[in-house]
Amino acid sequence: MVDIATNPGALAFAPSRAPQDARWRVIWRNAFPFLVVFAIWETVARLGIFPPKLFPSLVTVGQAFVNLTASGILPHHALDTMLRLLTGFALATAIGVTIGILMGRSRRMEDICLPLVSILAPIPGIAWAPLFLLWFGLGSRPAMLLVAFVSTFPIIFNTWTGVKAVKEIWVRSAQAMGADDRRLFVKVIVPGALPYILTGLRLGLAQAWRTLVGIEMLAAVPWGLGWMIFGAREFLNTDVMLAGVAVIGVLGLALEKLVFQRLERFTVQRWGMMT
Repeated sequence: MVDIATNPGALAFAPSRAPQDARWRVIWRNAFPFLVVFAIWETVARLGIFPPKLFPSLVTVGQAFVNLTASGILPHHALDTMLRLLTGFALATAIGVTIGILMGRSRRMEDICLPLVSILAPIPGIAWAPLFLLWFGLGSRPAMLLVAFVSTFPIIFNTWTGVKAVKEIWVRSAQAMGADDRRLFVKVIVPGALPYILTGLRLGLAQAWRTLVGIEMLAAVPWGLGWMIFGAREFLNTDVMLAGVAVIGVLGLALEKLVFQRLERFTVQRWGMMT
């Protein structure tokens, strides 16, 4: 036990250690589910329940990941996929947020667009792939356009919902204080709808990933994670397939942590709209 009277430095040491302990607890809490899944996977692989060629151990997958990365093949595939994803998703964001806001602010736009969006949204993105390939040919262009088309719908829905969910008392209070339409839109409507918009962007990005991985196989693109995964299937290279799947998961996690969470932290959390 530390005697604070004889050791005044203990007071300075204890508070400085508390943030470190909290940080390690957060790291452990986030890592624990992955450790459990990895342990179960490795146990099943070691027991030989499935053939090793079809269910490789994590060591084998890790070796494939290292070899593909060192040779530059995996980074090339990942870069091409990310370029297609971000291009298509940026287009979907611009169109989806604009249409969603117009639907939320205009009853006429809502009556025109809502039936179309409601019909088109449930159709799986991969069902549109053959048509997009016929319309736009092979290569990256149909992949980017299909990603934009599919991921637009959840963005429209959530943006429209967010605009409609803005509290009427906020709008009336701003109008009573003399806010014109532009200030009302910038200061009240957009901040009030932003949590819903961010949710729509997350859902749209998930749709974009699923669609892009599928169409990369069909669009005859020379590079891409989807092309790599489906190409490895032909030769039963399950370790290569799993390495590609792991990269998709890591990229998705990076976009969540580095983009969406930071955007939330600097906007809606600072405004006290969510914790």
